[in-house]
Amino acid sequence: MPTPRKVLIVTDAWHPQINGVVRSIERVADEMLKRGIAVEMLTPAQFKTFPMPGYGEIRLSRTLMGPVYRQIEAAGADAIHIATEGPLGIMARRWCRKNRFPFSTAYHTQFPEYLRARLPVPLRWSYRFLRWFHGAAAYCLVGTPHLQGLLEQRGFTNVVVWPKGVDTELFHPDKRAKADYPAPVFLYVGRVAVEKNIRAFLDLDLPGTSMVVGGGPSLDKLKAEYPDTVFTGPRQGEELARTFAAADVFVFPSKTDTFGLVLLEALASGTPVAAFPVTGPIDVIGDAPVGVLDEDLKTAALKALDVDRAACRAYAEKFSWAASTEQFLKYLPSRF
Repeated sequence: MPTPRKVLIVTDAWHPQINGVVRSIERVADEMLKRGIAVEMLTPAQFKTFPMPGYGEIRLSRTLMGPVYRQIEAAGADAIHIATEGPLGIMARRWCRKNRFPFSTAYHTQFPEYLRARLPVPLRWSYRFLRWFHGAAAYCLVGTPHLQGLLEQRGFTNVVVWPKGVDTELFHPDKRAKADYPAPVFLYVGRVAVEKNIRAFLDLDLPGTSMVVGGGPSLDKLKAEYPDTVFTGPRQGEELARTFAAADVFVFPSKTDTFGLVLLEALASGTPVAAFPVTGPIDVIGDAPVGVLDEDLKTAALKALDVDRAACRAYAEKFSWAASTEQFLKYLPSRF
């Protein structure tokens, strides 16, 4: 496919959210700009918003199709990527279909499983919606081969792998310093929400300190229920990098993530991973000697203490945002 001159990225996930979706979009956009490709964003920041029911940290756009259509047309892009299945994503999809404009989508979140964790909605209903949404795209990008296989089993026919990258300059073992808490430090970084299965981590009888970094709708409740756990709230940039490097093990209890960018950030910091053998950890860690995957999360966490930190760093260095952007562009259909 020809390299586009200008790309429009439509996303319902945007600042002030702090998550892997936002970080991935930003890093790929930066890489495209380095290549001389103009990038324009269509996000909730351009509209009035309202809090997502049950998850106030996420703001959804309150707008109509007319204003969205006008912004898409004003962008004058020759390639469009729709990153999310929210209100803006749905309206952008409709514009593309109406104007016979090819586009790509991305499946960042196991939405059916997230929804079922909150409401008794059958998985088949959610997957029917997702097949409708992503089925119109030239390509639906996912983070791992394992997830590609799972979606194909659900009837998706246009799924391709878009591996993510990691900032190996920001996240670095040289930033490791003695933690302010009793060692060993077992760390979780991410949204503090029910679908992240954080209780599976906090219920473990582990030595040292358990630490949770991030914000979300479950934060206050978990802080009250687990007074011995260190809850720091969200951290970004250098502060987050130092937190990753200071930890002894990164514990990833989620069973619903599609990739888990934080896994790479931990490894780039030299911090081994403990996780369940599910989508995300299976593809990022696999059999590499940089973490432990086990159905018994406590066993995984304790064994991970013995993992070579230098091996973690060396493994993370194989992942780059430049390579990730190459794949993104490969599956980005152009109008011309």
